[in-house]
Amino acid sequence: MNQIAHALKITGMTCGCCSGRVTRVLEATPGVIQADISWQSHAGIVVTTPDLTKEQVMAIVASTGFGVSA
Repeated sequence: MNQIAHALKITGMTCGCCSGRVTRVLEATPGVIQADISWQSHAGIVVTTPDLTKEQVMAIVASTGFGVSA
């Protein structure tokens, strides 16, 4: 299976609950294989199938209420 790792910078997270929320939303999304989100480093790696673009992944993160950039 082809996989793509998207590195993201995520702003606004202040605790483990924040990163957990982003992780849960991402991992519930079809095409997301794994999401490793860290509130301490304000960053994340999201592994997806080729069906999801980085822009789509960023839009999903933004929908949780946090800032995101590549």
